[in-house]
Amino acid sequence: MNENQTNYNNESITSLKGADRVRLRPSVIFGSDGLEGCQHSIFEILSNSIDEAREGFGSLIEVKRYQDHSVSIKDYGRGIPVDFNVKEERYNWELVFCELYAGGKYQNNSGENYEFSLGLNGLGTCATQYSSAYMDTIIYRDGYCYTLHFEKGENIGGLKKEQVTNATTGTEIKWLPDKDVFTNIDVPLSFFQDILKKQAIVNAGLTFVLYDEETDNSFTYVYQNGIKDYLQELNAEKGFTEVQYYEQETKGRDREDKPEYKLKFQIAFCFNNDVNLLEYYHNSSFLEYGGSPDKAVKNAFVFAIDKYLKANTLYKKEEKKITFNDIEDSLILVINSFSTITSYENQTKKSITNKFIQDAITEYLRHQLEIYFIENKLEADKIAAQILANKRSRETAEKTRVNIRKKLTGNIDMNNRVEKFVNCRSKDVTRREIYIVEGDSALGACKLGRDAEFQAIIPIRGKILNCLKADYNKIFNNDIITDLLKVLGCGVEIKSKHSNINSFDLEQLRWNKIIICTDADVDGFQIRTLILTMLYRLVPTLIQEKKVFIAESPLYEIICGKDTYFAYSDSEKNRITAKLKHKKYKINRSKGLGENQPEMMWETTMNPETRRLILVSEDEAEKTQQKFELLLGENLKGRKEFIETEGHRYLDLSNLS
Repeated sequence: MNENQTNYNNESITSLKGADRVRLRPSVIFGSDGLEGCQHSIFEILSNSIDEAREGFGSLIEVKRYQDHSVSIKDYGRGIPVDFNVKEERYNWELVFCELYAGGKYQNNSGENYEFSLGLNGLGTCATQYSSAYMDTIIYRDGYCYTLHFEKGENIGGLKKEQVTNATTGTEIKWLPDKDVFTNIDVPLSFFQDILKKQAIVNAGLTFVLYDEETDNSFTYVYQNGIKDYLQELNAEKGFTEVQYYEQETKGRDREDKPEYKLKFQIAFCFNNDVNLLEYYHNSSFLEYGGSPDKAVKNAFVFAIDKYLKANTLYKKEEKKITFNDIEDSLILVINSFSTITSYENQTKKSITNKFIQDAITEYLRHQLEIYFIENKLEADKIAAQILANKRSRETAEKTRVNIRKKLTGNIDMNNRVEKFVNCRSKDVTRREIYIVEGDSALGACKLGRDAEFQAIIPIRGKILNCLKADYNKIFNNDIITDLLKVLGCGVEIKSKHSNINSFDLEQLRWNKIIICTDADVDGFQIRTLILTMLYRLVPTLIQEKKVFIAESPLYEIICGKDTYFAYSDSEKNRITAKLKHKKYKINRSKGLGENQPEMMWETTMNPETRRLILVSEDEAEKTQQKFELLLGENLKGRKEFIETEGHRYLDLSNLS
């Protein structure tokens, strides 16, 4: 134990003062000392300009993103009060820019000003100033132009004041987030675009203009009718109900002994087969985690739709009740709420906890949904049918997930559990190869021709299922596919919005190379394509990781005396025979793999020194899938056109068998 550890006494307790309260602990105010915290510091300044505009002062906010990572925000509000404050016996600019927990929004519930404010804690402007390398402020109000300059949390030069003749009012703040405070200040353009679009959505008629110096581009965001226009935009395609819009104003309290406060909210929703979205805003702050309004929405929608399904006997006998997940799959909803007292989960304002807000929205939305379903029977029936379809699809996906887990996970003794699988001796995954061969006869030839130390074989018994057309239940009830997946060992990758079916883990793959080995005839090509399609749909990462290969088998065997040559194409055959033109030779059309001698299989197809493997690239796999979809999918017209225009090129292949 060192001396410092023993000297813990009355002098050991210290407090941070001035700018150090933010500069040394930025995550306490901004939630993070990284990029996310830097972004939140920008939003703190933006929110003040939005509050001014919402009070009716200014309808335009200009934001600039500079190449050196500095930012400027300009509004046309009343301008921040900066002169001497008799009551506080300090200048207002000191209170706003240099004092945490000082501001003009603490009396918002009494109706004095900023009733529905984004910033209530008096932290934002000061905290952002404290966390800046520099900050320059220009304020127009009362016929004067005021300027302030700060460096690393300290004011330089005091307040400068100059009389102006024009009547313009407003505030412009430019600052550079400090690298000494944040680990990353490179705020991407997408952050500005996203935050300004969201603010335009929930502040109807307020215009945001963003200029990006890096790209020399400008962007304008404005929604004249707020969330109603936004939902019309989202619901433009594949929406099966019209946008519903409601507004409500009320008063209440979170507890009997707590003060009464004002609440107003706007709700817009619709149902759509392509887009699903839930967004909550409170006093213009985007509630990433929702909180009270999210709980209200889940309660109200499940209650109202479940009640409608029961009343119209739409559930099957003993069918389970719907969940909100079933509704959310087809729901587009935005709630924009405002209150004069707000309980944020923390300073980053990503969730609110007001009990009255939750209860008020729940009760109101339940009632409005009941009226909506009564007055719009056609839309109500469409909603009910879609929610039940979502529910049953989710339940099917869950059954599939359980089925897959049973079939593909656990310690599998592949020698006993996978029919006709022939393993290799090596346990070294970097050496192990699995040959996927066509039928029992090819199995026999490859088994005798392989190197049993590192080469394993699994035969495909008959034609594999077309995984493009089949649903997952049918796919995983197919023994050929499940056996192959067991042997691979890495699970499956399935994209589903209803359930996380994925069990894929590349680390569990038992092979360094997966080699598809089929006959060079029409049937062989088709089986190869079906295997590739299965791999592309169920384990695409194996293709991305360059684990999948095609073994090229020879088309011709050319015998000249004691020498044997193999040609893998007509052009190669011609080159070989040209060299032998003065000798006697015999050309044999290559037999199926099962008819080849083990020595020939080793030399042509399995010997790493002499074989020819074609790496299956991601692009080629995708092209294969597209072609296969055309030839064996549902596009009858496309298939007919392809045969008419390209069919003649494939006529010769029919002779290969």
